[in-house]
Amino acid sequence: MKLPDLRRPSLALRLVLLAGIWSVVILVVTGVFLTALFHEESVSRFDDGLLDVANGLYAGSTVDENGDVDAPPLTDSRATRAYSGKYWEIAEPGPGRLHPLERSRSLWDSELKGPGGGVPALQAVAGKPIYYNAVGPVGEPLRAVAMLAHLSGRPAPVIFMAAEDRTPLDEDDRRFDVETAGVLLFLGVGLVVVVFIQVRVGLQPLFMLRREVAAVRTGQADRLVRDYPSELEPLAQELNALVAHDQEVVERQRTHVGNLAHALKTPLSVMLAEAERHPGALAEVVGRQADAMRGQVDHHLRRARAAARSQSLRERTAVAPVLEELAITLERIFQDRKVEIDWRAPDELCFQGERQDLMEMIGNVLENACKYGGGRVRAVADIADVHRLSLVVEDNGPGLPAGRHAEVLKRGARLDESAPGSGLGLSIVDELARAYGGTVSLSDSVWGGLKVTLELPCAEG
Repeated sequence: MKLPDLRRPSLALRLVLLAGIWSVVILVVTGVFLTALFHEESVSRFDDGLLDVANGLYAGSTVDENGDVDAPPLTDSRATRAYSGKYWEIAEPGPGRLHPLERSRSLWDSELKGPGGGVPALQAVAGKPIYYNAVGPVGEPLRAVAMLAHLSGRPAPVIFMAAEDRTPLDEDDRRFDVETAGVLLFLGVGLVVVVFIQVRVGLQPLFMLRREVAAVRTGQADRLVRDYPSELEPLAQELNALVAHDQEVVERQRTHVGNLAHALKTPLSVMLAEAERHPGALAEVVGRQADAMRGQVDHHLRRARAAARSQSLRERTAVAPVLEELAITLERIFQDRKVEIDWRAPDELCFQGERQDLMEMIGNVLENACKYGGGRVRAVADIADVHRLSLVVEDNGPGLPAGRHAEVLKRGARLDESAPGSGLGLSIVDELARAYGGTVSLSDSVWGGLKVTLELPCAEG
């Protein structure tokens, strides 16, 4: 699986990342807001319960004839059990600390601590509660409330305090935080999945357009035929117009090449015919030069036609049928030499170019192997990489010195001077291959003969 290049992410990846980032930000903000709101509400309810206890102490407390404060009988049984986590205390301000007047049995011999600001803070808001966190007699975390008020019959102010273990409150907060985080995480993953599906479905016409353009490029289709959304329809029309223009340019080039071939070959043929009709020294020079000119014209026209064809990426030719046809033909031609051609090629392997050019290249290579080999020829075609195919032709002939490998690819060079021929075979192969962006290389065969490796563009799909 090919990973996306994060330096140039795809449009789909951009949309998914953008939606994912916004979703994460919104969910995080929502989570922080919800947990803060829950914490505030739960603490508020907890404080309301403490305030009820403090108000009950204040409302039910009395002052006897000696000026002592008598606490009311509270009904909460937890306040009667030692260190139960539910505490209350009535105290009066004293030097350096608060002096307890009455306290719950749950405190035993301990005392509740006042708020951080001490008595001055309570006096500043006399009659109003102050909530604060404290530590209990056994080290447990407490939530407490303190309120300074005056009782009838007692000139000195009295401080009413109530406290309760806040461990259950903190556990509820933590549980809510974890559950909220889990729900939001699940929601976030679900949102990203939904966004991904939405983007894939929404961009499906783009993916279809890409596949159809690739089909046109590889020759599987002539033009774009699907119906696209209104946003993409103009692009599809422009692409069809571009394909049509490209086809028109290629056809015009082919027409010009054909016209040039006829325009040049006809006068040359007339010159050669006249030279043969009127023999002599001048006629011999004219014939020789006209024949050379015709060879040059054929050479350059062949390259021009191949170059024009290579500009069209729509042509595709199956390799296996071409190899089969050439093998049958050449075995019949060289049957007196008992030539056997062993060829192999995948059925799906296709050359990105015209059949005529492929037959000319393979035909020249196979013909040389049959002509100069020892009767045994092997041709193997296969995929070289994603964009190229390779054809390897080997024979069991006498081979060729390594120093002549580059020489025989030149125009007019021949493998065997005693054999008839013009010496254009491998040069034609080299010219056509280079016109298609391919290569031809020579090396030694495992059988001792010549090995020709031809690499050409491979049609995709």
